Amino acid sequence: MVSHRDNKDKERKMANFHHLCARGHLCARGHLCARGRCARGFRPTLTAVVAALVLALLASGTTAQQRFIILASTTSTANSGLFDYILPKFTARTGIDVRVVAVGTGAALRLGVNGDADVVLVHARAAEERFVAAGHGVARHAVMYNDFVVVGPAADPAGVRGMGDAPAALRAIAGAGSPFVSRGDDSGTHKAELRLWAAAGVDPSKQSGQWYLETGSGMGATLNTAQAMGAYALSDRGTWLSFENRGDLVILVEGDERLFNPYGVILVNPARHPHVKAEEGRAFIAWLTSPEGQRAIEEFSVGGEQLFVPNAATPRP
Repeated sequence: MVSHRDNKDKERKMANFHHLCARGHLCARGHLCARGRCARGFRPTLTAVVAALVLALLASGTTAQQRFIILASTTSTANSGLFDYILPKFTARTGIDVRVVAVGTGAALRLGVNGDADVVLVHARAAEERFVAAGHGVARHAVMYNDFVVVGPAADPAGVRGMGDAPAALRAIAGAGSPFVSRGDDSGTHKAELRLWAAAGVDPSKQSGQWYLETGSGMGATLNTAQAMGAYALSDRGTWLSFENRGDLVILVEGDERLFNPYGVILVNPARHPHVKAEEGRAFIAWLTSPEGQRAIEEFSVGGEQLFVPNAATPRP
């Protein structure tokens, strides 16, 4: 039996190197909550993220009778508030709790590779397909999509407002030498940004530390940095709509087909990692892609605006 004192000791140890964001999800790389709170500047390693989660589970007094899964997902998804809305519905339906580890897509997939998560929900389709092809995941299931937007100062010094060609807009930002803040964290958003720079024929890494700045942080922290600097940034629309510390940042570029942002969910392969909770993980995926789960995603909104479009029944190629 875990005593109250033991719980407190574990909580104190966990607080030394990690933190829980205001939403109660474990947040790697010290990301700023989308509500503009809980930035602490920590940048723990992936190992520290997993260790923090284990300590958190111990501190909660988890028993063998409690059913739960560990879901490795993205800061952009967690920042939007989606999980706060849909996960209680899943738990009420099944009795299975979902413990979210919110990191970048690359880090979430590495958690899956190491068997440190039961399910991953991320947004970098090519990386997801490689994950499954390598035998780390069982199958990829389409869940939902939204899109990316280029945000920047209302004054728009690079003159990209209203452009329908996202790579051309980035090329204009580079040409003007206007500051651009990148997540720089191997997340799905970072991967999408790099694809857009490649399409623009620009290698921003050559300007790193000059007009191109990499935060190595989550979406909320990156937007906060862009706001403070009057810089441009690429954001998923869900986090942008939930982010309250906008200052004079506005959406300047949107609607390009290349800004499409699909999300997939994958069960970590129990043949590789026998401790993976395959039954509970499959139950979560089945619910998420069912009419009930898809309806919950569709119903979630911020300020009256829908953040994600469910597409389990009609996935785009």
